[in-house]
Amino acid sequence: MHPPRSLRHEYELYVEREIEDYKDSLPRSALLAIGDEAVATLRAESQTTLTELVLCEEVDRLITRRLKLPSYGTWRKRRLKELAELCRPERWGLPADGVLARELQASAEGEHVLVAGAESEGTAIYSAALGCAVTALEPSTDAADRIVAAAEALGLAERVRASVGDLAGWTPDVALRVVVCSPSALAPLSPGERARAITALQRATLDGGVHLVRSLATCAREPSFEELRARYADWAVSVESDALAAQTFMARKALVQ
Repeated sequence: MHPPRSLRHEYELYVEREIEDYKDSLPRSALLAIGDEAVATLRAESQTTLTELVLCEEVDRLITRRLKLPSYGTWRKRRLKELAELCRPERWGLPADGVLARELQASAEGEHVLVAGAESEGTAIYSAALGCAVTALEPSTDAADRIVAAAEALGLAERVRASVGDLAGWTPDVALRVVVCSPSALAPLSPGERARAITALQRATLDGGVHLVRSLATCAREPSFEELRARYADWAVSVESDALAAQTFMARKALVQ
């Protein structure tokens, strides 16, 4: 997974994408006509040496002007406004006073978040908008594809990767700051599978990191609070409630002195 990119780099990629999409939409004759216009412009500048690179740059400049693409300053203002909206937990149906929003907002840029279970798209995109690197573990290819498509549409694709599978068969390959599990991520697993999966996640979690199991007790196969407390015997555990009256089990790994 790539590290979060700067706004300047993101802008450059935006311009490049718009130019390439425009080129792909043109018939060859129209594209050649732009090339001829670029050659004429460069020949009028007597101090310019006509090379393939210079010609390509001039074609891109002409297309940028034709598309009336915004300057970096204009685009940056618009992007920051968009990111501010994406960083509102309410935008994703998450309570602003909830433990999930609090822990994600406290994460440093680039720290890794694992989001496991169905219906996790909002949490994954919200985490990425806050600057986290996100792994979304989904039970189906369709669900994983939806998260990737949503991230791409919002310019967050480099912060999000999606894997298909479940916690019983998935092994962490990065150090995790936050682990978010929905009921559907744990309910299908046997007690033994849950124990092994939780142990693997605990080992991969940074000191001071947290595990959140959201909205427990919605189906009979989910782990109980008592089972989870036993699995996190050496962690600081609590049960948090939010404005929506939803309960979340939270476990925090101790900081090593």
